[in-house]
Amino acid sequence: MAEPVERGAHHVQSLERGLAVIRAFDAGSPELTLSDVARSTGLTRAAARRFLLTLVDLGYVRTDGKYFSLTARVLELGYAFLSSMTLPEVAQPHLERLSAEVRESSSVSVLEGADIVYVARVAVSRIMTVSINVGTRFPAYATSMGHVLLAGLDDAGFAEYLEQADLQRLTSHTLTSPAQLRAELAAVRQQGWALVDQELEEGLRSVAAPIRDRHGKVIAAVNVSTHASRTSRETVVEEMVPPLLAAAKRIEDDLAVAPAQARRG
Repeated sequence: MAEPVERGAHHVQSLERGLAVIRAFDAGSPELTLSDVARSTGLTRAAARRFLLTLVDLGYVRTDGKYFSLTARVLELGYAFLSSMTLPEVAQPHLERLSAEVRESSSVSVLEGADIVYVARVAVSRIMTVSINVGTRFPAYATSMGHVLLAGLDDAGFAEYLEQADLQRLTSHTLTSPAQLRAELAAVRQQGWALVDQELEEGLRSVAAPIRDRHGKVIAAVNVSTHASRTSRETVVEEMVPPLLAAAKRIEDDLAVAPAQARRG
């Protein structure tokens, strides 16, 4: 039996235990019950429950009442953590290739609550009034990556999204009706990609495709964005969608063979 590790007077045991709860989740166990977490961390069920519910309150963990899983908000714990994750590492070279091919900016994002969160990006030119960086958040309902990610939700997941989302009119093109959004997402599921035309900001036109895990679940989205004044909708569909779908497939293929311990993203 290993000797107990000696801790300094500064040691905060509750922080150690909270981090242990987060680390209990991995690629092989993305969803855990309270008993699973208690067993994995060595905590009592009561203690594990307190830590899990605190993490739920803070937005780092979600639960359906029985199973718990991490949310994308763990990305906010620091860029060093983000850089160590497989999804951004795998996606980056494919974004660089995609941007070079279409000569436009490209990004990868995940769904967090009512927003998309950027986890990887290659910027060719600035086409928005705000800068976009890793960690930038935008409302999912008004973005192409958001449409792809929302289209990947089941009915219960989409209903939960609508409870959180505030469908404000950001431009004259923004879809603000749940019925309109639901119809658009159905079209996205059928065609396999989403085109959003100036719904987030006037002049911004973007197209996105899903990134799926080995089980077919949508875990992220990849997009290409351009300015409406230089690229028509027809050009986006004809010249950008094919290389975008090819990039999504390459990212999926690389994720499928990535080291299992690091495959979360």
